[in-house]
Amino acid sequence: MSKVAVLGAGSWGTALSIVLADNGHDVRLWTHSKDQAEKINSTHKNDKYLEIMIPEKIKAYSDLEAALNGVTDVVLVVPTKAIREVCHNLNRIVKNPVRIIHASKGIEPGTLKRVSQLIDEEMDNYNYEDIVVLSGPSHAEEVAKRQPTTVTVASINEEYAKLAQELFFNESFRVYTSNDVIGIELGGALKNIIALGAGISDGLGYGDNAKAALITRGLAEITRLGTYLGANPLSFLGLPGVGDLIVTCTSVHSRNWRAGNLLGKGKNLDEVLDQMGMVVEGVRTAEAAYQFAAEEDVEMPITTGIYQILYNNQKPKDVVEQLMNRDKREEMDDLATLLRNRYTR
Repeated sequence: MSKVAVLGAGSWGTALSIVLADNGHDVRLWTHSKDQAEKINSTHKNDKYLEIMIPEKIKAYSDLEAALNGVTDVVLVVPTKAIREVCHNLNRIVKNPVRIIHASKGIEPGTLKRVSQLIDEEMDNYNYEDIVVLSGPSHAEEVAKRQPTTVTVASINEEYAKLAQELFFNESFRVYTSNDVIGIELGGALKNIIALGAGISDGLGYGDNAKAALITRGLAEITRLGTYLGANPLSFLGLPGVGDLIVTCTSVHSRNWRAGNLLGKGKNLDEVLDQMGMVVEGVRTAEAAYQFAAEEDVEMPITTGIYQILYNNQKPKDVVEQLMNRDKREEMDDLATLLRNRYTR
């Protein structure tokens, strides 16, 4: 049995806490809200995020230092925008050796850094090589109900990846390992942009043909940027790549799909975020990816179009028309070019 602090009591943090509790671990679920912590402990529910009973053995905390006392593992499940602040506090509080596993999916606008890079910058007593990433097609609602789910954990430190695999693995939550931290993080982050696009497509009333094209060309875009940044292109054919892309683009559980759907139906970004009431990571990630693509001259037409809808009030139908009228090209040019660039450097 391990003592594990799960930092972030949203739907995903709560679902991962349930997996860990089912595996017999001592689980502390931290939230910045004292009221939320008290409600979880008294009712064993977190019904703002999940309509399911939480095991009584899970204890909620609003005091970060108390939640971290004596833990062996820390699972970070806070929004990307909160990573720096939480890790700064972790760095101050945690003195004994712990393993850090993060399950947050996003890229920081401005710096264009992945979550593991943010953790590394804020925690001067922890090695980048030891950070573990957990990602894959995993709606929190289904994980919390113990429905079959598969994910990947990645770390440069092979031992830590295997320990994280052991921590989470059970009969309904299957865990694979990888050493491609860059690919696993980028696949999990960038698919949220494409999910926004899938929701926009559905909101406009387009059919399965349009969504299939969007997902497929979106995968090409993710692979293009990921390979440019040093990821293994084959990682994007795995669970945190095409697997996560499919589930996030096709399910009503996906908050990015739901946000895109509202945009496609004519609402503006402020109205959508207000109605959602939860963090939509694809919005910030679209800004970061658009910025990077422009600076490094990486072709990302879908990301560019979604950025224009989100931040420049361009009409979704106009963006679709622009995408459909791009210059003719050979479909496999992308794959051939990125593989050639990767293996001839």
